[in-house]
Amino acid sequence: MKETTKNYLGVAIIVSILIVAFSSWSFVRSYSRSIEPSSFRSFSVSGVGEIVAVPDVAEFSFSVITQGSTDIASSQETNTEKTNAAIDFVKSKGVDAKDIKTASYNLEPRYQYYSCSSVYLEDGSARPCPPPEIVGYTITQTVLVKVRDFSKVGDILGGVIGAGANSVSQLTFTIDDDEKVLSEAREEAINRAKEKAESIAEAAGFSVGRLLSISESGVYPRPMYYAKDMVYGLGGGEAQSAPSIEPGSQEVTVDVTLTYEIR
Repeated sequence: MKETTKNYLGVAIIVSILIVAFSSWSFVRSYSRSIEPSSFRSFSVSGVGEIVAVPDVAEFSFSVITQGSTDIASSQETNTEKTNAAIDFVKSKGVDAKDIKTASYNLEPRYQYYSCSSVYLEDGSARPCPPPEIVGYTITQTVLVKVRDFSKVGDILGGVIGAGANSVSQLTFTIDDDEKVLSEAREEAINRAKEKAESIAEAAGFSVGRLLSISESGVYPRPMYYAKDMVYGLGGGEAQSAPSIEPGSQEVTVDVTLTYEIR
């Protein structure tokens, strides 16, 4: 009798363990389905938000290029004097110091190469050609400038050459606080996607459930290029006539995709 009781008790314990294990598995499976979007019947919609904005910052770079002898210190001094003179000119036009920064500073050797004719020595070997010789150095210092008053852009571009620079290039127009414009375009894109989801659900005869996922892509604000290499000359030059500057407008686009549960 005692042996029979033990057998029943063992079977009951095994059954209890199996029930607990099955319950745990069922709970885990139900929980994973509740948090896994792919377990739902779902559909996706996309929306595009477009905002037309007027750029509020003009950016350009100027360079001071100095070709000197092998006396590097002298070339550096000359280059620095001209660069500082150009920067002082830009500041005199009301550009804040925080909107002026050095982008690059390069020091490169200049070589003299020799053209060697095919002259052979008595033993039949060719006469060796002398190696290239460093005859001087070229120093290039490039400065980036942001101009927030568009009425002064033309004067600055036209006068920076006479102030010491000998290269002005890459004038672009950008939006300083582009995140604000992006937020407006994003909000418009999401609202359009929501409207599309409701329209599709109504036409198909189901209800829009909870939002399962959202992704974003699109064309963000891009700089507008006005011109390249507007002025160039190793020796510098006189102040140029001020060009007419028109910033135009930029189209900021954001694409979003929303995935909803089908109810």
